[in-house]
Amino acid sequence: MAPRLPASAAEVDASWLSDATGLRIDHAELERIGVGVGVASALYRARLEGEGCPPSLVVKLPALDEAAVFTSTVLRMYQREVRFFTTLRDMCPVRTPRAWYGDVDESGAAFVLVLEDLAGMRIVDQNVGMTPDDAGRAVDGLARMHAKWWGDGDRLARDGTTISLGDPIYPAILPTVFREGWDKVTSEMSLPASILAIGPRFPDAVAPLLASLTEGPQSLAHGDYRADNLLFGPGEELVVLDFQLIGSGTGAYDLAYLVTQSLAADDASRLERDLFARWIDGLRAAGVARDAVDERALWRHYRTAALFCLAYPIVASRGMDLADPRQRALVGNMNSRFDRAVTELSLADLL
Repeated sequence: MAPRLPASAAEVDASWLSDATGLRIDHAELERIGVGVGVASALYRARLEGEGCPPSLVVKLPALDEAAVFTSTVLRMYQREVRFFTTLRDMCPVRTPRAWYGDVDESGAAFVLVLEDLAGMRIVDQNVGMTPDDAGRAVDGLARMHAKWWGDGDRLARDGTTISLGDPIYPAILPTVFREGWDKVTSEMSLPASILAIGPRFPDAVAPLLASLTEGPQSLAHGDYRADNLLFGPGEELVVLDFQLIGSGTGAYDLAYLVTQSLAADDASRLERDLFARWIDGLRAAGVARDAVDERALWRHYRTAALFCLAYPIVASRGMDLADPRQRALVGNMNSRFDRAVTELSLADLL
């Protein structure tokens, strides 16, 4: 029988981990990790002792903040990630952590993942921003992942593995949680004038913006493809983490989020068009037919997704402690980078 879902990290002991993984684990000690990085989940490193077991594993549980759990549950984020690791992970052309165990309850509010610990790989701080070389490697991996499921996004949504970007759940939920996040951020932080102009109009734009991102060939969209969810190894090695927001829609969605939110504004301004072209070339190199790649339509999708990206820092702030320096800096940097995109990509025109 599968082990019961743990109600908290305190229930993830050596006995539970042994049952979940099939490893012989004599002792396990958990420590919280990823504070200020992850928002929708709580992450722990389990240090292990036992015959033939790895020295550590990563355990992923629901967030400790009730608002974050509510949003994650309604948007079926925990269900999506478990589904990815149980059905798609072995087909993914980009390396992801091995999943030793995953389970989610029927409500979608309780879940657990036990993952390979890749602590030895290099982490990029999203607040610092990605280097041009790292951004290029990330775009190459993104192109391979999109090419794998190019034109297959509809099927993934129909079988429940993903949620379409045009799904009614988004306009039903996002306007409300955006307004809540907006009230919090505007009361605790100063925002650029461009965001102050767009923010009040944003909730009514959610449905048409997302619907437009399902036009044309759909692929698997990672949904949260940013620096904090990427690891880098020697050579060209890239590892992608966090599949709680996988969706079906245009691949340009992920590219826009990466470039506009994970690069410093000056780097994004200088490299944006080159990285877009690199992604297009990567799609074709990975086997997507030339006539299946409409560059003009994809650039329009890129701009639309860049506008939608305002949702990320605003909605995420509901579950963040803006008195924490790292979390406050992340929201501030994402907003300042969004300000750059609004100006240079004429994003307000899309409203």
